[in-house]
Amino acid sequence: MGAATSHATFRALGSEVYVGVRRPAELDRALAVTRAVLRDVDEVASRFRDSDLTRVNAQPGQWVAVDPLLVAAVQVGREAARQTDGLVSPLLGRVLVEVGYDRDFALIEEGASGSFVRPEPPPLDAWREICTDPGGWVRIPEHTALDLGATGKAWAADLVAAALTERLACSAIVGVGGDVRVAAPDGVPWPVVVAERPGGPAEELTALAGGGLATSTTTVRRWARAGVRHHHLLDPRTGLPTTGAWRTVTAAGATCVAANTASTAAIVMGDAATGWLEDHAVSARLVGRRGAVARTGAWPRERSAA
Repeated sequence: MGAATSHATFRALGSEVYVGVRRPAELDRALAVTRAVLRDVDEVASRFRDSDLTRVNAQPGQWVAVDPLLVAAVQVGREAARQTDGLVSPLLGRVLVEVGYDRDFALIEEGASGSFVRPEPPPLDAWREICTDPGGWVRIPEHTALDLGATGKAWAADLVAAALTERLACSAIVGVGGDVRVAAPDGVPWPVVVAERPGGPAEELTALAGGGLATSTTTVRRWARAGVRHHHLLDPRTGLPTTGAWRTVTAAGATCVAANTASTAAIVMGDAATGWLEDHAVSARLVGRRGAVARTGAWPRERSAA
């Protein structure tokens, strides 16, 4: 994350959260707003606690009463699936459990024993059967489970940015696990460091005047189960971790969700990603399996992070 007049970090949703403001006097208010929004998101959408999402997953095929906030989150996940023909799927919860991501990542036992069973993902168009009611109801297809990881943190960053826009008297920037959104743009770009890993070495420095920036990567959240290496980005066509051309993709978008939808889709698409990104006018930076870098759209050809 780039420099701000005043900033702070803390942990939420299993990730580092960054909050920066133009005016130092607004930092405490910005932190309070950010914490409150992320707390609400975690309470309704966590896969690893007694939440509205886990209650939906316990009753596939049935209407379940939920907080309207979860309805909004599910609608965002379904829209991402629509835009990508199911390649960014909100219905991989059961499959993630089957490949070993069955608890908060910090608690996953590296190298756990047991045989590896190839998962059976739901049909690619199963997202079409997700039903929501704005009054507070969700129904998912039978034999599926929600996981909103593909859009959840980006959506949370967008929610925080909207709240900061309402509550602060200056521009601000928020990052949730590396998914970044500008609040109340003031025409002055925010410098943002691009890195493959949270807290990892800076690779490029870019500027974000508005909208969002998101990174999807296969280099973090990795584990072994029964001698088989896994990471958390699954190909919904196979139910297995992606093995395509790109290990990391950073994309820009009008919102953080738009950026993250594009970056995740690109990882899943592999060789077809650059063409899809260009066709959708997405500015992105793609890092190949061996470190080669490609860029699409208006992403600067080369900028040093120094």
